[in-house]
Amino acid sequence: MESQSTFAPGGGKTRLIGSAAMLPVGLLVALLLLALAAAVAVGLGAAEIDLGTVSRALVAYDSGQIEQVIIRTVRLPRVVAGLLVGAGLAAAGAIMQGVTGNPLASPGLLGINAGAAFAVVVGVYVLGAPPLPVYGLLAMIGATVAGVLVYALASLGRGGASPAKLTLAGVIFSLFVSALTTALLVLDQNTFDQIRFWTVGSLAGRDWGMVLWLGPFVVAGLALGLLLGPQITTLSLGADVARGLGQQVGRTRVLSAAAVILMVGGAVAIAGPVGFVGLVVPHAVRVLVGYDYRWITPYSAVGGALLVTVADTAGRVVQRPQEVPIGVMLALVGAPYFIYLVRRIR
Repeated sequence: MESQSTFAPGGGKTRLIGSAAMLPVGLLVALLLLALAAAVAVGLGAAEIDLGTVSRALVAYDSGQIEQVIIRTVRLPRVVAGLLVGAGLAAAGAIMQGVTGNPLASPGLLGINAGAAFAVVVGVYVLGAPPLPVYGLLAMIGATVAGVLVYALASLGRGGASPAKLTLAGVIFSLFVSALTTALLVLDQNTFDQIRFWTVGSLAGRDWGMVLWLGPFVVAGLALGLLLGPQITTLSLGADVARGLGQQVGRTRVLSAAAVILMVGGAVAIAGPVGFVGLVVPHAVRVLVGYDYRWITPYSAVGGALLVTVADTAGRVVQRPQEVPIGVMLALVGAPYFIYLVRRIR
């Protein structure tokens, strides 16, 4: 029923980065590209700022220069927020696909993003303007509840939570929760005014306070996901194989779920329910590096950060001086790729 050549671990022999010795080199190249994209992103916007001014703002800051103030207080925290969001969502999607054996698993398709976003909207509706740490806590609670409900819904009937049923349950849950979120926004004008751009996925207005409060959630989840690389690789071969090799499957799944919740909760609290990053990037990474999660997770994190940075930069310049939200830019890339994946994975 499912085309194993597109996802099963056996396909790792066809990676584009040939030998294992080249994988660290490829990761270093990706990091250099990410650094370049981040530097360009800091300089572009409603007003262009040259790279020389950007470098001076970083190493020889002068608060009397308005361009350097813009870089330090507006653009740099926004770029750092985008790096965190992209890295967290892409790594979370890769881990979800490895643990569930579902090539279409991602925070967006399985309802995790929608659940986290709904919890934040409810929090704003009830509390008004909660402190930043509360945003992260609400998002993680929503992500946890969403994951449990989607898995429970997919487990109903014969066959248990198959990949197809997980995807269908996630889509249904996302549509239902998104409708509830929209209803709350329509009912309460104050809530709508506070987070109307956030609900479509946006990095506009992100400051150092948000980055410093919510970023550690993403970093902690990513660190845990990196440590779990060998276990997730074994688990992606199948639960029976993992048990036969002496792995504690239940422990690996719980820790993987914790890593995903931390990354998705923090990312959604920062930028809203950004979609497609956790779906597109891991598949592209597997083509490059194979099916070893010791490399899939870090490559996905760097690739996701790069994709979000480029998409946000494009959204700022394509319709200057106005902006196109990052959620819209990523949907333009992700929706066609999703159709391609569905056609490829029969």
